[in-house]
Amino acid sequence: QVHFVESGGGSVQAGGSLRLSCVHPNYIGTHFYKAWFRQSPGKEREVVAVYRDGGQEYYSNAVKGRFTISLDSQDPSKNTLYLQMNSLEPEDTAMYFCAAAEPRSYKPPTHRSEYKYWGQGTQVTVSS
Repeated sequence: QVHFVESGGGSVQAGGSLRLSCVHPNYIGTHFYKAWFRQSPGKEREVVAVYRDGGQEYYSNAVKGRFTISLDSQDPSKNTLYLQMNSLEPEDTAMYFCAAAEPRSYKPPTHRSEYKYWGQGTQVTVSS
């Protein structure tokens, strides 16, 4: 069952930027961990970034310093999650998925098996 709607994917040249958006339904509470994952053909789905309201953030080493995960500060319901992607590289080409997990510990969950709620994905293609 698809819970979220992602948007913002597309095709860009290396060095370019994209911003992905994900709208959560109200039953995904603000206390949930919210994340972006990505998956390339033939590869495992891997975590990109994780966010929890209150300032807790996690980034994979592959995107640290280039990507930023955040909630929409203009949305009082805090139902819109963003992934700002700068300095894109061909290696960032993948299907990107939004996901959410109920908190079970203070440590941000980073494996796909820890996430129960998923979106349908949005394709990002970076050409060299």
